[in-house]
Amino acid sequence: MQYRNDKNGNPISLLGYGCMRFTTSMGAIDIDKAEKEIMEAYNAGVNYFDTAYIYTGSEAALGTIVKKKNIRDKIKIATKLPQYLVNNKAALDRYFNEELSRLQTDYVDYYLMHHLTDYVAWENLKKNGVLDWIAEKKKSGAIRNIGFSFHGDTEMFMKILHDYDWDICLVQYNYLDEFAQAGRAGVEEAHRLGIPVLIMEPLRGGKLVDLLPETAKKMIKENPRGWSPAEWAFRWLFNQEAVTCVLSGMNSIEMIQENCRVASEAKAGEFTQNDIDFLEKIKKEINSKMKVNCTACRYCMPCPKNVDIPAIFRCYNEMYTESKHSGRWEFAQTVGLRKQNQTASQCIGCGKCEKHCPQNIAIREELKKADKALRPITYKIGIAVAKKFMLKK
Repeated sequence: MQYRNDKNGNPISLLGYGCMRFTTSMGAIDIDKAEKEIMEAYNAGVNYFDTAYIYTGSEAALGTIVKKKNIRDKIKIATKLPQYLVNNKAALDRYFNEELSRLQTDYVDYYLMHHLTDYVAWENLKKNGVLDWIAEKKKSGAIRNIGFSFHGDTEMFMKILHDYDWDICLVQYNYLDEFAQAGRAGVEEAHRLGIPVLIMEPLRGGKLVDLLPETAKKMIKENPRGWSPAEWAFRWLFNQEAVTCVLSGMNSIEMIQENCRVASEAKAGEFTQNDIDFLEKIKKEINSKMKVNCTACRYCMPCPKNVDIPAIFRCYNEMYTESKHSGRWEFAQTVGLRKQNQTASQCIGCGKCEKHCPQNIAIREELKKADKALRPITYKIGIAVAKKFMLKK
């Protein structure tokens, strides 16, 4: 196993264990199976284990296993504050203490503000006293490092990133999402600031493995590198010095062994131009079912009514390259939950965007189609309720 250092020089394994996808049986986590898998990863050198308050049973399972195997001082545990449930300073202690109890520990190595999508969510936490609270917990040693996990756009990521002296951040990032959410720009900016970057969804929830188009699978099989689809995705990330650790929700011994092997072999900067070009061809195959030929160049921006045209088209395309639910869920997280309304409903049809589009997309017409597809009535209601709840003043 290889390691890259955190902000304080402490080694973090290049591969981290995402504890959201433990195998369940009859509605409960199969603790014996989870124990075997965690110890397989631990013995292979994995030292970073990631969980969260809302991952049902995950914190308790991890805590039970770590205590039983007596490895607490040999690993790093990361968990997350359910910031969307916090409405006063007392709630900060309530949730944190409950997490410590579940984990059977008196400190957390990395504590993240969970699922920030908009700066206003972080602003609300500050209004509820989170800055003083963090200072108190860090002084006592109950929290060793503070960070945030993010689902939003690059602009919001940058704003949150620069607003506080973070110790770590966690973002969704893979070769298909290179310019989505925090994106490469966000990852590299965090690295420039000396903030370790952890990666979630390296395989897009398995979509870069099992759900690849048959043409892409065939291309990968015939490539002289001999790498599997998963290995291509992991190596693309490990190739970047800005990436500190890649989380994987591993739930089989075979998967753990394979991922640990790759994390032991891959080197930053090993990709050749041929490798880069090859993945671009794979992306082209994945995106062959796109509805709108948008390259996210952002020449169409800014929109005078703040419509996030590239983000909307990306989510619209995802409905057809992956699934309707996937595209709508991505839209809800990255566009729908912003404080400022940036949906296509704000478009006034001025046509300014179309004058600057290198792809000559009929943006106004395509926005209408995208909005109709992304926001059926049930999603409109759901987004409105979630927005009121998560971005409450």
